[in-house]
Amino acid sequence: MKFHIKPTATRRTLFFIGTDMILSLVSLYSAYLLRFNFHMETQFLQTFWVVYGVLVSLKVAGMFLFKSYFSVWRFFSFSDAQNIIKAHLFSYGAFVLLYFLLPSLFVPFPRSVIIIDFFLSLILIGMLRAAKRFWNEAMQDRTLKPTLLLGANSKAATIIQSALKHEIDYYPVAIVAVDNKETLSDSYIHNVKVYALEKLTDVIRKKRVEAAIITHPMSQKELKEVVSHLNDLGVSEIKRVKLLGSEHERLENLSIEDLLARHPQDLDTSTIAAFIKDKTILVTGAGGSIGSEIARQCRHFGAAALTLVDNCEYNLYRIGEEIGDADMRLLDVTDLKAVDKLMRELAPQIVIHAAAYKHVPICEHNPDAAVHNNIIGTKNVIDCAIVSCAEKVVIISTDKAVRPTNVMGATKRVTELYAQNVPSGNTDIAVVRFGNVLGSSGSVIPKFKHQIEEGGPVTVTHSEITRYFMLIPEACQLVLQAAAIAKGRELFILDMGDPVKIDDLAKQMIRLYGKEGEIEIVYTGLRPGEKLYEEILISESEQKTQYSSIVIAHPTEYDIEMLRHDIDVLVVAEEKIKQLQKIVPEFEHR
Repeated sequence: MKFHIKPTATRRTLFFIGTDMILSLVSLYSAYLLRFNFHMETQFLQTFWVVYGVLVSLKVAGMFLFKSYFSVWRFFSFSDAQNIIKAHLFSYGAFVLLYFLLPSLFVPFPRSVIIIDFFLSLILIGMLRAAKRFWNEAMQDRTLKPTLLLGANSKAATIIQSALKHEIDYYPVAIVAVDNKETLSDSYIHNVKVYALEKLTDVIRKKRVEAAIITHPMSQKELKEVVSHLNDLGVSEIKRVKLLGSEHERLENLSIEDLLARHPQDLDTSTIAAFIKDKTILVTGAGGSIGSEIARQCRHFGAAALTLVDNCEYNLYRIGEEIGDADMRLLDVTDLKAVDKLMRELAPQIVIHAAAYKHVPICEHNPDAAVHNNIIGTKNVIDCAIVSCAEKVVIISTDKAVRPTNVMGATKRVTELYAQNVPSGNTDIAVVRFGNVLGSSGSVIPKFKHQIEEGGPVTVTHSEITRYFMLIPEACQLVLQAAAIAKGRELFILDMGDPVKIDDLAKQMIRLYGKEGEIEIVYTGLRPGEKLYEEILISESEQKTQYSSIVIAHPTEYDIEMLRHDIDVLVVAEEKIKQLQKIVPEFEHR
């Protein structure tokens, strides 16, 4: 049977007092031997125990005074070493003072012994304190993951300290300077050498690096290049330091969102704030990925009153928990009477319509519901907002409305046509079109994450399929920015950056999870209505705005009475596809 004595502050203090007394005895006796060249005269032994008793008492008192007995052994640091030196200076200084005040107490006593003992005691007691630190550092190299730190800065120093304290399962073996490259290369931070970025490959191979921690901010281009290089060298576990609030930081896995996120350079928060501040705003689909973030942004930018509408009780409850002072309305936008009553009651200044059925396969299998929800719901919101004299209506659309190949995209294109051609009086109506947002419910990234965590396989419809991606907060801010400059009847298009191959996305996510070679990718074939390549722009005739991330598509004229008639026919039509193709001639159903 094994007995484990749990360390406590009292036990630790008693242990160090005991060992200090023993080491002090050893150091003092050794000082005598060295002083007399190992042939000590017996007369000096007469006062040995008196000297020892006074010295060890002063030393223990000094250790208490400078709190050396209150530090944790395995966390021994430079400041602890300083305290030991201070304690020795105090105790030996006090001993010298006593020696001159009470010389008879110590006679005979060779005064040079005190100098020799001072240094011997420092070495022995200091080495005892440092022993566990040295042992921890030696053993960590064997038990923890050899880790590369990217960035020679204070965060790297903090990571090293955390590793020494066993707070993380990583052991830093090298630092690569991606900041202050010239001045920090070949220097050391807490005994960990700093290398130039050019030596990255050699360092990883020489040190057998298994993980990397990014401590320095990088541009997305730099991040992609570094991650790709690390992956090629077999380093798949990559973490970054994330700031929590203004002071606290934590380590978290590098996410695919970090690599794909497009950060628009012309985001104008002052324009958004001027547009939102002190306005009464109604958001439909407020429980969804886009609608909920729109609601958060409206609260952030100072909306006077916020009404959140959704037909899903749970989704509405969730966003309501975040925005407690918002007015929650459980309502279906396809119910014209309910929408009209709500608009007349609230008379919102700004209406943002995000409610829609957006999943392509579901809309393909349920065209009646897709038409009813996406087209009739949007038409109801627009018509009622005009009647209630809303200042501005913003309709959220999708890149799938461009030359649509599926029911969902075709229904959204119909809503774009209606928004652009309906007589709106004093109400400015604008449509904002963008592609996929990272992490939205039902999108490919959460799906891949789940498949990887379940052990695979990861399913991709086609090896060449591509999509555009943007972070939800930034997409929503650009939506509000576009709405702020809208004058009516515009179809705004957000610049989504470069398209991403879904196959490459799946491979990158598998690497980030450290599962390369363990999880296979299975190609299932394109689903009904699914495009191989999504498009954002219809033609080259787009009009630029003052923001490079926002352009305006060429308007499409459609007689509004004819469009209303065609929509009425569509609602009751047995063959929804054919009627959709009549309204949207470019709709090629697949």
